[in-house]
Amino acid sequence: MYFLGIDLGSSSIKLSVLNAETEKCMASISVPDFELEMKAPRHGWAEQEPEMWWQYVKEGIAKLKEVHQIEIEKIKGIGIAYQMHGLVLTDENLNPVRSSIIWCDSRAASIGESIYNKIGAEACQEQILGSPGNFTASKLKWVKDNQPEVYAKAKYMMLPGDFIAAKFSGVAQTSTSGLSEAALWNFKENRLATEILEAMDISEEIIPEIVSNFGKQAIIDKEIAAALGLSKDVQINYRAGDQPNNALSLNVLNPGEIAATAGTSAVVYGVSNTDDYDANNRINTFLHVNNTPEEKRNGVMVCINGSGILYQWLRKTLSEDSKNLMDYDKLNELASQSEIGSKGLRFYPFGNGVERIFNNKPAFSGIEGMNFNIHQKTDMVRAACEGIVFALNYGFEIMRNVGVEGKVVKAGKANLFLNPVFREIFANTTNTTVELYNTSGAEGAARGAAYGYGYFSTIEAAFKGLECLEKIEPNATLVAQYQEIYQDWKKNIK
Repeated sequence: MYFLGIDLGSSSIKLSVLNAETEKCMASISVPDFELEMKAPRHGWAEQEPEMWWQYVKEGIAKLKEVHQIEIEKIKGIGIAYQMHGLVLTDENLNPVRSSIIWCDSRAASIGESIYNKIGAEACQEQILGSPGNFTASKLKWVKDNQPEVYAKAKYMMLPGDFIAAKFSGVAQTSTSGLSEAALWNFKENRLATEILEAMDISEEIIPEIVSNFGKQAIIDKEIAAALGLSKDVQINYRAGDQPNNALSLNVLNPGEIAATAGTSAVVYGVSNTDDYDANNRINTFLHVNNTPEEKRNGVMVCINGSGILYQWLRKTLSEDSKNLMDYDKLNELASQSEIGSKGLRFYPFGNGVERIFNNKPAFSGIEGMNFNIHQKTDMVRAACEGIVFALNYGFEIMRNVGVEGKVVKAGKANLFLNPVFREIFANTTNTTVELYNTSGAEGAARGAAYGYGYFSTIEAAFKGLECLEKIEPNATLVAQYQEIYQDWKKNIK
């Protein structure tokens, strides 16, 4: 019995197939072979075409069958992880009425702030544990106010993963955790946050059917199944935003457990059993994937937008030939050739839209302390790694102030966590043990689908095959050294 996991990112789409009987991942692929197109019609905007995502999902399934020889007709369930906070608007036939406004688009930040002020800080924080900020609800309001002719065509508001699920099933749905990611979940009363919609003058009719994260959400459309070569009985059994799903992939499910990732953006995500929030709205709280009315599980998250995208920028900038870019292993090697502290060079990785840790406002970004007689590209790369971790630690401090902390951080051995220098900086700056695992978001989504289907009786059972590949322990001497450098870095935060 096989289960398909799909991880819809903004740079690529990853697919994994799990053999539930052996509990092993049979194949994992990424499509396309280049980074997905991201449109920026104006400064601070970021959009992608939802139909492009669907096209590459279909190509990925075909590749699993034709290249990897996977018997895809044995797939029983599908799990979908997706880039959070995006807005997809479709008509009644599930055709997009505009491009998706994705997670790193900043245009709606001022709208979120105005709604927050309209409702009132206390009421808003009590209901959605923060501000609408730049989340999906604010983007929906932006479309209503600025593109009324487009909004008039919209029947459903969905998140990116909801759209892919709908393309499989022909049914528009969203999830409870998805609504919390959109700033549309009332934590106090465990329901849709109609107060936010009312403040935005938006009818709740635009919200599709609400389903749980796990379970029989929908069955594949027969015509889609035939076109893709899948069984007509395939179910959609799981969906979640990429960061809650990353935590699931690492078996991070209970209070005190922490997950991290450093892809396009960098994230620290801790599990809590209380409705805590930061009074200054610098961190995010969502329903975690295993939240139930009987057992509260929230995910408290700090996100830095300029992580892997900064590393991509360095790769392009430092390469001699724009058509023959240096590989990331070379970039990691350059970082290892500089010393701790990067000879006084400080990098501020806040160049990819507004930052939540600064209350959805742009922050000081760039390089400080550059000396043309001293610094080389090795120092620049290491300073970038240090800056990304320092920015995460800045958010980690905020999380600890609301009671979310732990001494072990789990991460997949991927992206920046492939870099030994980055791992050492992270462990010693945060003073935590870093555990690296052999997993991915797509594999986690496949395991989530297997649990949602009912193959595994518990979530924990779905992840008992998870293997820790490496542990990085903090060193007391290095912890003190990095703390001094971090405090110096923090002086320039604006």
